[in-house]
Parts: sequence; C-alpha cells; structure tokens
Amino acid sequence: MTNCIFCGIISGEIPSHKIYEDSNVVAFLDINPVKDGHTLIVPKAHAENLLESGSEVSQMLMETVQKISPAIKKVVAAEGFNVVTNIGAAAGQTVHHTHVHIIPRHEGDGLALWPQMKTDHEALGETAKKVSDLL
Repeated sequence: MTNCIFCGIISGEIPSHKIYEDSNVVAFLDINPVKDGHTLIVPKAHAENLLESGSEVSQMLMETVQKISPAIKKVVAAEGFNVVTNIGAAAGQTVHHTHVHIIPRHEGDGLALWPQMKTDHEALGETAKKVSDLL
C-alpha cells in the first residue's frame, strides 16, 4: 500500500532495526520506544487493523510474540511485558497497518498504560449483557 510506513519497512524501502522476519511477519524495534526493547510485530499483508486481518494473522502475530519475547526479555532484563494493539485513532493507532507492540516492563518503571476507573457490578452486568446479546 502506498504511503504506509510499515509497507515501506517490509519492502526494504524504509530502513529499520529488524530483529525477526519470516514469510508472513516482520518484527523491528520501534523508533519512538516507550521502553528499551519496545518491538513492533507487523504482518506482511496490509490490513488497517487487527479486526480486519483475520484469525490467521492474529495467530501468526501471537506465535511471533511467543517466539521473540524470551530474547527481548534476556537482552533488556525485562520482568514482564505489555502486548498491545491499538485499533482506531481514539485508541492511539497512528499507523494504519495491523501491528502488535511488545513493551518490556520493569517493576516500578513508572509507565502507566491506562488508569483504572471505578464502576459497580450492576453497570458491569448491563454492559456484559448488551455485548453478549450482540454475539
């Protein structure tokens, strides 16, 4: 796809610091990392986001997370990870090509991905029913 930075990285037109590549996905270090070792995993087939990519792509992405996370953990001495995908601008998606972030974490690193909100069980029940009724 034209003007897609990730398609440019996949094709080799845009330089990157690749850490893994196979016939379906490429993983490279984020150029604007929130933590050392912050990695992006991108399917080679272009799709806007994970919801448009299909279950096969989801499976490939998670298999790649499992494959490369131990190496990232060792290199940056991570104590944990956040594995995140942002879908839509409201969720922070800035590159509209499916991708997953692996963000290495350390105890007390100060990174807060989202604040917790207060709710009650009745409101949770109403939301759960509305969602399950649509499935």
